[in-house]
Amino acid sequence: MKYSNSGFTLIELMIVVAIVGILAAVALPAYQDYTRRARVVEGLSLAAGVKTAVSEYRASQNNWPSSIDDLGIKNVIAGGVVKSVSVEAGGVIEVVYNEKVGLDQTLILRPELVSGSGNIVWRCAEGTLPSEVRPSECRSGS
Repeated sequence: MKYSNSGFTLIELMIVVAIVGILAAVALPAYQDYTRRARVVEGLSLAAGVKTAVSEYRASQNNWPSSIDDLGIKNVIAGGVVKSVSVEAGGVIEVVYNEKVGLDQTLILRPELVSGSGNIVWRCAEGTLPSEVRPSECRSGS
């Protein structure tokens, strides 16, 4: 009577488990950075309405707002990962994140007038948020 061996040996199974472990160790940090970057976008979404309000204020008053109160926004703007969105002198918007992104890390949106046209361009390369989790348009040099 002939017996046929089918299946995997213990060493083959251990090699497969080791390979899966190595792949997981490499993929997990990349996934965590990806989720942090996705969460940062929530702050930019909340700031979009404030950017519009700052632009409208600039167009109607010919001056920058000095606080969020100048814009008529009474509620503190916050979200699942955003602690607050505030406006400072010169129409500068500061987005402060909670611990899901990085506790009290900030992203600063600074308005600049395009000379001659009156259009506003927003720069966002400032703040304490690490470069690797910022959107590409908000990294240094943008």
